[in-house]
Formats: sequence, structure tokens, C-alpha cells
Amino acid sequence: MTSELLNGLSSAEAEQVLKLGTKIIVPAGTSLFQLGDPADRLFLVERGRIKLTLPMRVQGRDENVFVEERGPGQAVGWSAVIPPYRFTLTATAAVLDAVVVALPREALLQYFDVNPASAYKIALNLAVVIGHRLQLFQTMWLREMQRTVEVRSA
Repeated sequence: MTSELLNGLSSAEAEQVLKLGTKIIVPAGTSLFQLGDPADRLFLVERGRIKLTLPMRVQGRDENVFVEERGPGQAVGWSAVIPPYRFTLTATAAVLDAVVVALPREALLQYFDVNPASAYKIALNLAVVIGHRLQLFQTMWLREMQRTVEVRSA
């Protein structure tokens, strides 16, 4: 399995990391995790798509606002290795069942202690994933700010 999180690792190093995890089948429409849940595992999408949403109140009703979808080779749930270890979005298997590899935080952290060079590469890869998310939210925020300014000036 190739994954954005494992870029730059040798095949042996990537295999060691993957052996830390367990495969989970997430039935379509089923939640993998909810906003605010304790984040004790990081997930690598092997098959299917995981929809990430932000639960909020919109015009008096609860809605799950779409943020993005993640597919094969992509990571979700990086809050598992970033304090305070709480998920910041809700993740749900999209239209079809998804298969993810769940990597437990404690096993990952132990691996990092023993393999600092691999940990460094994974940390850089994780920074790219987090940077992507920040750019996505910045774009969403800027669009909303533009709408607000346009409404006020109309």
C-alpha cells in the first residue's frame, strides 16, 4: 500500500509501519469518528472514500458541512498524533464501503522513538497533510469573508 504518510520511507520501513495497524471495514454511511472523540488512532485509506465534515448549526438545524473527501493512499485522523488528541472533524465512509488501516497512537509513538529517521519523514509528510487542510480552511474562510463583505456593501 502506498500512502502520502509513508512517502520517502523504504519499502521495509513502510511495511514496519503498516504492520502496526489493523484493517477496518467501514460500511458506507457509517462514521469512522466524530468531532470531539478521543483520537487514539490515525487512519490510512486503503479503499473507498472517507468524507470529512464539520457538524454545525445552519439556519437553526444541525448539519454536517462538507469539508473534503480522502481516498486511497491518503490519511485521516492525524489528530491522533497531535495534542490534545481529539478529532477535529467527523469522518464517514462515503457512498461505498471503505477499508482503512488503523494505526494506534501508542504503537506509532513507540515506533518513532526507536526509528527517529523514519519518524522525521513521517512528520514531514504529516506537515504536508496538515498544511493542505489549513489551506482548504483558509480558502473556505476567505470565500465566506468575501460574501460577508459583499452583503454589507450592497
